[in-house]
Amino acid sequence: MIFSKRIMSAEFIERPNRFQAYVYINGKKEMVHVPNTGRCKEILLPGTKVLLREENNPNRKTRFDLIAGYKDKKLINIDSQIPNKVVEEALRARKIDQLKKYTNIEREKTFGNSRFDFKLTDKNDNKYYLEVKGVTFENDGITMFPDAPTERGKKHLLELVQVIKEGYGAGVLFLIQMDNVNKFMPYDNMDKAFSDALRLAAQNNVDIFAYDCSVGRNFITMKNKVQVELS
Repeated sequence: MIFSKRIMSAEFIERPNRFQAYVYINGKKEMVHVPNTGRCKEILLPGTKVLLREENNPNRKTRFDLIAGYKDKKLINIDSQIPNKVVEEALRARKIDQLKKYTNIEREKTFGNSRFDFKLTDKNDNKYYLEVKGVTFENDGITMFPDAPTERGKKHLLELVQVIKEGYGAGVLFLIQMDNVNKFMPYDNMDKAFSDALRLAAQNNVDIFAYDCSVGRNFITMKNKVQVELS
């Protein structure tokens, strides 16, 4: 997908809370919104070059969203609203081999008491529920999720197991918001309960996908399937 709004460069200063950060824009300090509740500590370091998306909404307290940052030379998108949009684009373009047969794509659909990111249906009315998680943590080519404890994430995985038990297809797709990575793993040291739930989901035939992205100043798109290592 290509970003239609103006993108600007800035220098990161600090992040006093999950939703706000301070940056230098052309030498002037300004508060911006951070659309990611994860920690992103290895990306958002003082002096780091970051990218801002101009919002120009008179009802907002801030003019910009902080959507990406450079870790060394690697550009990492951190906008938590992006993964579902990128995955929807990929689903409609039939870029995910195991899901090509599903031609009806619906967003934010419920199953029982649960709501999943996508409900997919094929021409024979077979249904598949897909949850998407954005990944921003990387170390030496290894990407991991989550970068902060997530009870909600564990709940989604256990609900996908229930989908399988009721006779439907189910999967979780980890969209790695950067390129040139080697593999994906659950982040045991950050959230062991989530990691164990992911392994349980895999044991119950929930599909586990990971894909990296081509990321540029004004675009992001799904790129390559990435090896998933659960052990």
